[in-house]
Amino acid sequence: MLKPKSKTKVGLFGIGLDTYWNQFEGLLEKLENYQIQIKEKIATFGVEVIDAGMVDNPEKAKDAATYLKTQNIDIVFLYISTYALSSTVLPIAQKLKVPVIILNLQPVQQLDYKKFNALGDRGKMTGAWLENCQACSVPEIASVFNRSEINYEIVTGYLNDEYAWNEIEDWVIATKVAVAMQNNNMGIIGHYYGGMLDVYTDLTKQSATFGTHFKMLEMCELKKLRDSVSDSEIKSKISEFNSTLNVVEECEELEIVRAAKTSVALDKLVESHNLGSLAYYYEGESGNDYENIVTSIIAGNTLLTGKNIPVAGECEVKNAQAMKIMAEFGAGGSFSEFYLMDFKDDVVYLGHDGPAHFAIAEGVVNLVPLPIYHGKPGKGLSIQMTVKQGPITLLSVVEGKDKVFLLVAEGEAVAGPVLEIGNTNSRYKFSLNAKEFINKWSKQGPAHHCAIGIGNIAEQIEKLGKILNVDVVRIC
Repeated sequence: MLKPKSKTKVGLFGIGLDTYWNQFEGLLEKLENYQIQIKEKIATFGVEVIDAGMVDNPEKAKDAATYLKTQNIDIVFLYISTYALSSTVLPIAQKLKVPVIILNLQPVQQLDYKKFNALGDRGKMTGAWLENCQACSVPEIASVFNRSEINYEIVTGYLNDEYAWNEIEDWVIATKVAVAMQNNNMGIIGHYYGGMLDVYTDLTKQSATFGTHFKMLEMCELKKLRDSVSDSEIKSKISEFNSTLNVVEECEELEIVRAAKTSVALDKLVESHNLGSLAYYYEGESGNDYENIVTSIIAGNTLLTGKNIPVAGECEVKNAQAMKIMAEFGAGGSFSEFYLMDFKDDVVYLGHDGPAHFAIAEGVVNLVPLPIYHGKPGKGLSIQMTVKQGPITLLSVVEGKDKVFLLVAEGEAVAGPVLEIGNTNSRYKFSLNAKEFINKWSKQGPAHHCAIGIGNIAEQIEKLGKILNVDVVRIC
């Protein structure tokens, strides 16, 4: 449904010292081969790798900086192949102005000392040492970057180090998420839920922080699209409801048709504006046409959310951002708020009346009738589901007094009784007890909504924060 975006571009360059090449036969070729291995491995993470080659003097540094700049890379990996002068690094980092990840990767986990010392030629021994002395340049580069106020991170290990490569992959994934956020169009329909002061937001700050483009959409456009929906489109959408959701018998045919018609209109709105996310809320006078739309919108919004086009109710823009981040990480991102605390079992309940991310459900996702939407006008269909049991992550985009930051917590969705009220809700345990968790989370000042995704991905979110230059506060 979304127009495809271009691949994330990852820059790569190696650094060395040209003085060595004539002194130590074969050294340059070995180091360049290691760089090729690194390039090929990074490319397997689904990105385009722009390799500027070996930079071994200040002149080449200027050329590499110009080349990488013209390629519009999103992040750059600096591979220390051997000792290198910091003067070959600074011009590149200064010109690119993208996150820099220093790769301190030795060729081997442990040098074969016996074989090394048996070489019998101190020249050859020195060349073999220089092949493995990546760590020598790390303090020098860090010193220069610190004094030049250049943000950077370091990955230390060896070429076949699984832990190091997991870390590198996390950086690549976080970069892909950052790029997705920067290219995201978020639609806004209607207005905030009146009186939810925590939900109100500064769209300029959101654009400045994430690069999101906001599109102010009108209810009349959605109504126009809905009025043009054909019977065949409704039939096709109802088929999608039945294949994706468990439409319970209590759902009236009138309500199913009403929801299907709105869902088709939503799909057309998303396609027309190339939306990657949406925030909405509307009330109006009782019985008006727009009320008919907003009271039949949850099923369609859930289908979109499950396709990683998250929709946040109550016009919670910040939470639509959080849901989008979680979706781009592949974690889901379901619209949630705190429902209940069970002090005996030491669990916290979170849920909402929708939209939900059906792809992260435990078991079936029920489409059920609600005789009344609590706190909202009208009645209609809603989603009843629980989040998949196992590790989860909570994320909130917080608009603090001075800046936007990310609030994150890792926990676990656990088995147990849930509220069968036609809403999403699940039981969550954290390393903190329930009392400590709710107090520490709330003291950070988030809105009362948050996004829930499966898997413990706080470390990846922390990397995203560094890429976006956004603080990340981790509760647990």
